[in-house]
Order: sequence, then structure tokens, then C-alpha cells
Amino acid sequence: MSAALVAGLLAGYGIAIPVGAVATYLVVLTARTGLRIGAYAALGVATADGLYALVAVLGGSKLVPVIQPIAVPLRWVSVVVLLGLALHIGITGVRNFRDSAKAEVTQPVAIGPLKAYVSLLGITLLNPTTVVYFAALVLGSEDMASSTGAELVVFVIAAFVASASWQLLLAGGGAVLGKALTGRRGRLVTALASSALITVLGVRLLW
Repeated sequence: MSAALVAGLLAGYGIAIPVGAVATYLVVLTARTGLRIGAYAALGVATADGLYALVAVLGGSKLVPVIQPIAVPLRWVSVVVLLGLALHIGITGVRNFRDSAKAEVTQPVAIGPLKAYVSLLGITLLNPTTVVYFAALVLGSEDMASSTGAELVVFVIAAFVASASWQLLLAGGGAVLGKALTGRRGRLVTALASSALITVLGVRLLW
């Protein structure tokens, strides 16, 4: 049981730690909306990782041939979503910067906890690399191949907990960042920087 726990934790951190477009958006979202909303968004990402770990455990060797034909379309959908997200962040940042110079400032549309959770869950689920990653781990491990049902459950839960802890750490960093960059120019700089970074990360999915 302990081996499945360790394997799940390592698998969860392995897929969660590399900072990509989703992690960048999570930090920016938390910086703009606060830790509570960021925590819900972080759990959305972790839920997607946990679901893909579950799919990998249940699907086994059947996953790879199913995913391969749709991997390219899914990648294109991911690119379109990320580029749209980058454009939205950039335009909103510029608009808020201009509005803040006026007597009456138009406040950005608030995002609720549920919307934050569902949005990040959906964005993360669009990444086929995650399920391939977990499937490869499950198929390539002799210990996982001989694991009992209870051990597989522990593996999935551990993967979710590892991902959740890392995403919540990123959200916490976003909350600190939000306190440090609440000024008019600071909000503009972070919006444009995150927009550019998400654009680059999205385009890299095509290579």
C-alpha cells in the first residue's frame, strides 16, 4: 500500500510541477481575484489530473490507441483555447488600465468559485498529454501491473493530493503577487506578461 502511495505522489508531482500555460493562468487569476477563487481553480486542475490518473488505471493498454487518433485535434483545441485566453487577458488588462485613468472605473467582471473550478478543470482536461503520461506510468510499472484494487485507489488519490498541493502552492504565490502588484501599472504589466507567456506556451504545443 505504501508503494502505491509513493508512486501516486511522485506521479502527481511529476505532471503538476512543470509550469505551463495553465499554471501561469492559475497564478494570474489568483493575483486578480484572491486566494479563495484561486484555491477553487487549483482544485479544478488537480481534479483533472486525478480523473486522468483514474482513467489510466482503469483503461490500461486500451488508452493509447484510443487517444492517438484524436491527440492532434485535441492539441489544436488546446492551442485555440490558450490563445483565446491570452488575448482576453491582454485586452482586459489594457482596457482596465485605460479605464482606471477615468473618473469612473469599470470594474472587471467577477468570477465565482464554481466558474473558476469548472474553467480550470476544462482547460486541463483538454491536454491529452496528461492521460498518456499516467497510462505510460501504469503500463510501464511492474508493481502497478500487479497492484490490487485498493492499491490502485490509493495511487489515484495520492496523485490527486500531490497535484492539489502543488496547485494550491501556486495559488498562494498568486495571492502574494496580487498584494504586491495592485497598482494601475502593475496590473497592466502582469496582464501583458501573462498574455505573452500563455501565447508562447500555447504555440509551443504545435511543435
